[in-house]
Amino acid sequence: MPAYNAEQTLKKTYDEIPFDIVDNVILVDDASADRTAALARELEIQYVIRHDRNKGYGGNQKTCYNKALEIGSDIIVMLHPDYQYTPLLIEPICRMIANGLYPVVIASRILGKGALEGGMPRYKYVANRGLTLVQNLLMGQKLSEYHTGYRAFTKEVLSAVDYNRNSDDFVFDNQMLAQIFYEGFRIGEISCPTKYFAEASSINLRRSIRYGLGVLGVSFAYRLQKMKLFKFKIFK
Repeated sequence: MPAYNAEQTLKKTYDEIPFDIVDNVILVDDASADRTAALARELEIQYVIRHDRNKGYGGNQKTCYNKALEIGSDIIVMLHPDYQYTPLLIEPICRMIANGLYPVVIASRILGKGALEGGMPRYKYVANRGLTLVQNLLMGQKLSEYHTGYRAFTKEVLSAVDYNRNSDDFVFDNQMLAQIFYEGFRIGEISCPTKYFAEASSINLRRSIRYGLGVLGVSFAYRLQKMKLFKFKIFK
């Protein structure tokens, strides 16, 4: 659980985790200004790590995944503690992986009508669809969206991609998906309802534009490296 100022939503998220199949929870607090880390310890979350300085969304995930591999996790699920994604999907997501259907599964807000019904701003929905179309064309894939923060991997996938080379900012997610495709892994999708509300994490318009440009850069880099025209450090 990559956390930043998640005190208001952490318990609600944590209480819905299906602990009949979840063995360990890792929460990384990215130097929050609230009681996120203290509350995590009160909830007796097994592994609570607090950055002494803010490392960014991607930097937070690096700490999460490094710890997950360190403790020998077989299936690693990234769940945001802001309650924007329901923990109730953890079980079907993990079963898709455990049954050998896919080594990676992402929860898509675009499959079905979950995004707009859940309150996703229309400009974000349009941007999501436009970016996803371009990314699929450049990368030769057919994902319904590349921008969900709800995803799960086998330990083999995390060990195969060098995610520590990625950005510490929001484009980390897209770099990781590009790395996964580059290594030849398949990605499955499951429909996911989502919730937009005041306490849920979001980025402003300026950072959204920077993110969108970064996403396009990742997709062009993938294409150019596949064509053996350039080599980029995030790809092996």
